[in-house]
Amino acid sequence: MAHANLVHRWSDLPTDRPMEKLARQRVIGEKCMVSRIVLEKGCDVPAHAHENEQIAMIIEGELEFRLGEEGEAVRVRAGESLMLPANLKHSALALERTVALDVFSPPSEKTGIDRS
Repeated sequence: MAHANLVHRWSDLPTDRPMEKLARQRVIGEKCMVSRIVLEKGCDVPAHAHENEQIAMIIEGELEFRLGEEGEAVRVRAGESLMLPANLKHSALALERTVALDVFSPPSEKTGIDRS
């Protein structure tokens, strides 16, 4: 039997817009957090790093990540995932409208896309 407080429906969760061309919904637990991110084509997430490990799973669309101080470009498409270790500087550009699930551990109130 499902417990109402454990079951979350994306369509029922609040959506925030921490930056232009990006919408986000989150489920936050004690040890991990999942964010459903919708990035419109051209959305450019600035370079940042955070203490959380992050796994970016692309559900539809395509992102170009730039990794490390050198900004090595890595394209991640629908059906693919990218593991980002804690404290790795990274940015992302939506090459088309993209839906991604980002898993963060540990969870946090703010991630790299949140304004101070």
